Amino acid sequence: MNRTNTKTVKIGNRVIGGGNPILIQSMTNTKTEDVAATVAQIQKLTAAGCDIIRCAAPTIEAAKAIAEIKKQIEIPLVADIHFDYRLAIAAMENGADKIRINPGNIGSMDRLRAVVDVAKERNIPIRVGVNSGSLEKNLVEKYHGVTAEGIVESALDKAKMIEDMGYDNLVISIKSSDVLMCVKAHELIAEKTVHPLHVGITEAGTLISGNIKSSIGLGLILHQGIGDTIRVSLTGDPLEEIKSAKLILRTLGLRKGGIEVVSCPTCGRTQIDLIGLANQVENMVADIPLDIKVAVMGCVVNGPGEAKEADIGIAGGIGEGLIIKHGEIYKKVPEAELLSTLREELLNWSE
Repeated sequence: MNRTNTKTVKIGNRVIGGGNPILIQSMTNTKTEDVAATVAQIQKLTAAGCDIIRCAAPTIEAAKAIAEIKKQIEIPLVADIHFDYRLAIAAMENGADKIRINPGNIGSMDRLRAVVDVAKERNIPIRVGVNSGSLEKNLVEKYHGVTAEGIVESALDKAKMIEDMGYDNLVISIKSSDVLMCVKAHELIAEKTVHPLHVGITEAGTLISGNIKSSIGLGLILHQGIGDTIRVSLTGDPLEEIKSAKLILRTLGLRKGGIEVVSCPTCGRTQIDLIGLANQVENMVADIPLDIKVAVMGCVVNGPGEAKEADIGIAGGIGEGLIIKHGEIYKKVPEAELLSTLREELLNWSE
């Protein structure tokens, strides 16, 4: 199984599945009813590289706000519905490009059918989401606990409910906060369905633990050719999710573009604030559309040699710094001008 075998699904102005590039998704943490705050956050996320945004629709006001939000954003919007089937319908009527539901939480088959009918009429994809934390009791008993096999069976059952209603414009999402269980579940489901898969490690955690869990989980899944959209779930600013997702895709060779920043670990020879400098460089290059490697080195002893692998690098000394191109010292500048000189070089970059 690999990405080229999945069906294509159109979400607003984007297409996933069938070997199309993996798209990055995030979720707003504003109140969706607050249109101005929600739009402002979506625009920031779009600028950072978010391809698809999900917004919670827990109230009728939130579902109706989607119409206004949609007028002011460029990327597709997914409405996140938990229990009330009427909110799923309202979200679609107000322009949601996709809805995310767990059919098991929607209630009776009649209610699910009412949602599916509107989706079918408007050709809006449904993301069937199953979470290890809400696995049905009978499956927990059948598999003697929460297992990858149980998660997969639950997701395929839910998808089949909708398929039996004559609709197969679906995306499947199976999530678990147990990384290896999540990986195994994706390996199993990839053999059993042609629906595109949205991949993420749920409740991954804070910036450090969330990034490590997501990098390992997404890395193991994506490297096998499984997954069509991804989300790095972090407890924090959603902008951090986009940064991490882009880096994961680039590290796996699944996305080109964007400057890669490499930096040496600090040591006793370091004569500048390397930690601060490396972070400043990473933030500074975020908006420069080059596909090159930038090295940030802490001393002038090893700097040139270690920066050989990079296209351009900087190394700091006492009060001065070096700009290094392809391993050769290019120019010496005062330390205070290191960052601005590097930016100038990048903005006027030519091989």
